[in-house]
Amino acid sequence: MSVAQKPAPKFIPKDPLTLHPETRLVHGGTTRSPYGETSEALFLTQGFVYDNAESCEARFKGEDPGFVYSRYGNPTTAMFEERMALLEGAEAARATASGMAAVNAALLCQLSAGDHVVAARALFGSCRWILEDFLPRFGVETTLVDGTDLAAWQAAVRPSTKVFFLESPTNPTLELIDIAAVAEIAHAAGARLVVDNVFATPLLQHPFELGADIVVYSTTKHVDGQGRCLGGVILSSQQFVIDHLQTFLRQTGPSISPFNAWIMLKGLETLALRVERMQASAGRVADALAGLPKIETVLYPGRADHPQAELARRQMKGGGTLVTFVVEGGKEGAFRFANALGLIRISNNLGDAKSLITHPATTTHQRFTPEARAEMGISDGLLRLSVGLEHPDDLIADLTTAAGAL
Repeated sequence: MSVAQKPAPKFIPKDPLTLHPETRLVHGGTTRSPYGETSEALFLTQGFVYDNAESCEARFKGEDPGFVYSRYGNPTTAMFEERMALLEGAEAARATASGMAAVNAALLCQLSAGDHVVAARALFGSCRWILEDFLPRFGVETTLVDGTDLAAWQAAVRPSTKVFFLESPTNPTLELIDIAAVAEIAHAAGARLVVDNVFATPLLQHPFELGADIVVYSTTKHVDGQGRCLGGVILSSQQFVIDHLQTFLRQTGPSISPFNAWIMLKGLETLALRVERMQASAGRVADALAGLPKIETVLYPGRADHPQAELARRQMKGGGTLVTFVVEGGKEGAFRFANALGLIRISNNLGDAKSLITHPATTTHQRFTPEARAEMGISDGLLRLSVGLEHPDDLIADLTTAAGAL
């Protein structure tokens, strides 16, 4: 072969973590079949076959690497898990059927009767149910604290404390918790810190760099980002998976379907573009809301008037895609505002390409008493807005019209 015929050298990094997040989101974890497909293959199969009984035995004993059953693992699911791990900078990832399946598995797999959990009280309603209603059935106690009060975290520690749990920013008040400081308290107590990072997304906040041991996501939100299907993921060290998580998932079966894993895998390719656009629009929307009449409060981590603006600058790479605000008139005012919207739709979801508005007091947190909601900062006039991909001027026009209905 002459010099002119030699193939051009290929840029193939030995360590994918040296690539920028945007590149990892497109190429990370890809495994091609012998057909050389461009898009990742969708393996819709329940089980797998073996050349002989001996190889089947070796596969089940873990001596021969490979897939056994799609409840345990699947080639498409594995690609999604590897891409999430590369994005997050985690050693391992395991996908689940939903975000709540991820939260439940991340907690239950490492807890036993007599153990104790310390958690921030500002949490998604279903997470609070697991901590307050479900875990006590198995002899696991939980102490809820003001997540912003580091002394409260410290004071709640017991000899039996095994896990700390928090979300930041919180749902729906966008309260921030100092993850690094809480991680330090947890580790001093011999406990692991589990962080729900859904609102920040993997692009705007890196809990592992701040000391978290386990990170969970509802990939139903920004990762899919187009209202199509459910999913979740747990990220951790490989040792945590071996010691606690893998057997729990294998035996209890909260597995994601290969089809949903494929949807999530493809959603990751555009995650950076969507989050960047949604965040930019959210900042403009928050500023516009702050100038509208009868809007009492606007909470957005990217604004200088956020109660924890300094922590937001230190801990996050941006303000995120959600804006929370309080309107005059309590529940009646909030309903009037939401019903007057034409472009923004009423829904309890978030992180979607479409802008969605939620009244938490009557939806995501409706099961709590008024006193408990007040303790979490959820008033009857509070609305949570998930900013989508529409032009921000159109969203602002819609919000301005709705404010006129108050």
